[in-house]
Order: sequence, then structure tokens, then C-alpha cells
Amino acid sequence: MFARNVSMRLKSNSVPEFTRTFENDVLPLLRKQPGFQDGFTLVVPGGNEAIEITLWEQKDNAETYDRSTYPQMLKTLAKVLDGTPRVQTYDVCNSTFHKIAAHVA
Repeated sequence: MFARNVSMRLKSNSVPEFTRTFENDVLPLLRKQPGFQDGFTLVVPGGNEAIEITLWEQKDNAETYDRSTYPQMLKTLAKVLDGTPRVQTYDVCNSTFHKIAAHVA
């Protein structure tokens, strides 16, 4: 399993619009992506920061999303974003929710 972590700075007072846009426009796009497993969106209470963590079956699935659909997501969220989001990627070594255990070396 593979994870993408997208850190976003939000414009002032835009959390409600960000949340609504994410739920109505971004999540439906993610759910259609091959290999998409799950996602979490976290917002700092009363703040202007958000993190989106998505889980993918394979690294290739996440890379395809990054090239093909992620630019569309950025355009959809442009009205609430302040600057360019920062993307980091990870191999998932364990998850209690997805019952993934670290590989024994």
C-alpha cells in the first residue's frame, strides 16, 4: 500500500467552503481512480491548514492520479487554497484499520 500526504494552506475563513468543495467535487474524483483505497482530510480547527492523506493499492496508482487527476483537483480547490500544496509520498508499513503489518526484514 502507498500513501500521499498533501499539506495545504487555506485562505482565511475558507474552511467551510473547502470542506464542501472537497466532499462534493474532489472525493467523487478520488473514488473513481484505479487503486484508490481510502482517504482522510484533516483541518486545523479554526485555522487555515488542511492535510489530505490518500491510500493507494500501489505506487503506480498514486503516480497515475498525480499526473492525470491531481491537476484537476488543484483547479477545483484553487478558490480556497493559499499557495501551492506540498505533496509527500510514503510506503505504508502498517495500519490497524487496513490490517497491514510491517514486512519482516
